Amino acid sequence: MSWFGRKQPPVVTDARAGDAAGLAAIHASGFERGWDAHEFERMLADRLTIAHLSRPGGKGAPTGFALSRLVVDEAEILTVAVAPSSRRAGLATLLLQHHLGRLAAAGAHKVFLEVAEDNVAALRLYQRHGFNEIARRQAYYARAKGPPATAIIMELALR
Repeated sequence: MSWFGRKQPPVVTDARAGDAAGLAAIHASGFERGWDAHEFERMLADRLTIAHLSRPGGKGAPTGFALSRLVVDEAEILTVAVAPSSRRAGLATLLLQHHLGRLAAAGAHKVFLEVAEDNVAALRLYQRHGFNEIARRQAYYARAKGPPATAIIMELALR
């Protein structure tokens, strides 16, 4: 399914503290331990945080977001998430492209992230955007059911 041709294509904008509850709901739908609205409020209030979200037609509840921390010329993508009803439509690609462009404009030369090795969709997304594996953290992500997952640390040079 693609959002192309729909009446209200996604619009990507800066995320604000008032978006915290919507971001928390999306995050909880995609991760073993979702961050709560208070955690998002704190992150969004931090001057080092850069966050973008998408909304259909620019209105209504968020459908996805990307959130990073930028220190001097290095950024770390803390999370990218898309609501279940908006997955498999290219929204993560749209968000990541916008987000990486804004990180570069803010002065980032390198971007880092961690992703669970069993998160195949995210790995493919990051690899398509030029991220390369630089290290692994064995048994890093705890799982409620099953053994912990290894974290893959990835890096992208923007300049």
